[in-house]
Amino acid sequence: MELFADRAEAGRRLAERLLDAHDPVVLALPRGGVAVAAPIARRLGVPLDVLVTRKIGYPQQPELGVGAVAEGGEPVFDRTLLRRLGMTPESVADVVEQERRELARRVRVYRGDRPLPALAGREVIVVDDGLATGGTARAALRAVAAAGPARVTLAVPVGALGTVESLRHEADEVVALLTPVDFRAVGQWYVHFEQLSDADVLDLLGQV
Repeated sequence: MELFADRAEAGRRLAERLLDAHDPVVLALPRGGVAVAAPIARRLGVPLDVLVTRKIGYPQQPELGVGAVAEGGEPVFDRTLLRRLGMTPESVADVVEQERRELARRVRVYRGDRPLPALAGREVIVVDDGLATGGTARAALRAVAAAGPARVTLAVPVGALGTVESLRHEADEVVALLTPVDFRAVGQWYVHFEQLSDADVLDLLGQV
């Protein structure tokens, strides 16, 4: 299966599948999703903004996500995983609070005092650079849905097949260019998959 050269190329290819969108609001999940969304917004001729999300990690193993939270939304938990770990949402309340503080910091960095664009009655395209477990995308989609949009599309270059299918219940449409059965990590489907900084995100937002 062909790899994407980088996030920008993935975004350009993804944009061709989104040309029927009617004056959409394009929201990228930072940081990686912004590099995919920038060429989409340019191709569609619409503004780009961010929807900040944070993973909620298992306290003993923070890289293991037991949920996620998006700005403007409530925490969304993987309740099956929590039960398997013998935990409840209340067990990770301190982690949730910590991630909310970091989320607020990133919102200030990326958007300053400017609020999210008005989403009520609008078509919204949520963009990320790939879907592994889909936790942050699910939290983002639910936060967007709560704002009353007319239609929501989740657009990603690549995603685990099971995750893509599960998220079809959270959006009106999920556009994924690649859904490989041997998916192990998002980065394996890109030739260049550098980590982005806050400065990179701000630069990309300034280019659209």
